[in-house]
This record gives sequence, C-alpha cells and structure tokens, in this order.
Amino acid sequence: MFAIETIGLTKKFNTTVAVNDLNLHVPPGEIFAFLGPNGAGKTTTVKLLSGLLRPTAGRVLLGGIDLAQSPQEAKSIIGLVSEQPFVYQHLTGFEFMRFVGDLYRVPVEEQAEKIPELLKMFELSEQEHQLILSYSHGMKQKLVLASVLLHRPKILLLDEPLVGLDPKSARLVKEIFAELSHRGVTVFMCTHVLEIAERLAGRIAILSRGSVIAQGTLEELREQRAASTTLEDIFLAVTGGIQYGDLLKYL
Repeated sequence: MFAIETIGLTKKFNTTVAVNDLNLHVPPGEIFAFLGPNGAGKTTTVKLLSGLLRPTAGRVLLGGIDLAQSPQEAKSIIGLVSEQPFVYQHLTGFEFMRFVGDLYRVPVEEQAEKIPELLKMFELSEQEHQLILSYSHGMKQKLVLASVLLHRPKILLLDEPLVGLDPKSARLVKEIFAELSHRGVTVFMCTHVLEIAERLAGRIAILSRGSVIAQGTLEELREQRAASTTLEDIFLAVTGGIQYGDLLKYL
C-alpha cells in the first residue's frame, strides 16, 4: 500500500488546467521532492492532497484511504506546512500548540510533556506566551512545524517549508525530515531549493504546466541526461532553461 497515491488527478480553474492527469505512487517513509517552476501546479497539488481543494477529476488515496470518501479519517494522518503558515494571530504560541493538540486528540499528559520540548527545540520558549501576532514569518513557520510534530502524522505535506527560516533552523528542519523518513513517515516536499531535493529526496518529480515531465531517483534522472549532470542542470533542461543570450544584452 502506498502512503500517497493519485489516480488521474486533475484540477481546472475555468479553462486553465492547473494539474493534469497526475499519477503518483509514494511509498511509506520516502522523501519525495516535487519540483517545478512558478505556476507549474505544485501548490495546487499540495492543496488537492490535503483536501483544501476538490479535484475536477481523479482520486487521492492517503495511506489507502480515499480522501473524497473519508476526508476526516484521511486528514487525521497528515500534517501540512505551507509557504504561508496559517496560525491564529490572537492566540499565544503555547495556546496554539494546545489547540492543535486538542484538535488531533493528543492526550493532555502527552501535550504537557511534548509542547515545552518542541517549543524549546525550535527556540520559541521565550515567546510561547506572546501573541502570535507579534511573531516574525520565520517564527510562525517554526511554530507550525512544531505543531505538526506534536500530533505525529504519518504523511507530511510541505510547500516551501524552509521559507523564512534562518540557517540554523533550516538545518534543524532538514535533519528532522531525514529522521522522520527513517521512522517511516512519508515526506512530500515542494521546494525551489534544489540542494534540499538533491540531498534528502529518495525520488524526484519535475512538474511543468500541470504535468510530470521527469521522475525518478537522482541517479535515474542523471542517466537520462549525462552522468555528471547536476539536478539544477536537469531541472533547467527539462523545463526549458534560461535564454542567457537574450538576457545578457540588457545588462
């Protein structure tokens, strides 16, 4: 059974096809990097996988659970971290953690133990009783990551999870993703930072105009191009690259 499976997943906005006949099969414990230029359909895909958008056609299975047929059960096993962290601005950091813990039915005793540990790990202990309204973007992102870890999801859906994080926090988060994968958690990650995909991902898919145009391990993608090709070279080659000649004449 796959952790994430999409079957003919399609999303249209009027006449615009944002995601086109997407068929993905991501096994448990894999870090799967989902790459593509701006407007390729990555964020739309994450919203479809998390149930924030309804597909025009196709199916999403999470841990074998059909998202459309059993949305509450499917959503209970996922954690979502988006580029723009959604938090309740007039709660404190600690209150937000308690809210998420209660929402996912984390036992009170476990919350009492884990919340201080997670806030300390993300260096938010000193601000835990301040309103989130006063937090920076990076602090909000760290709070969302901490809240996701609190309820121990089986599947992590990440849309640019490192945006706004300082280098120390970004390093911590990358190590957390690797450890979670080792423990069997599936990590589905959209990112523009190719170094993260190159370093962490077991498999990589490259999306363009709503369709997957390349997919496989880094070695498989290299074999399709050249043995010494970097992920950046592969990405630029399959998505159209950069017309340096046209650009340089304006410099």
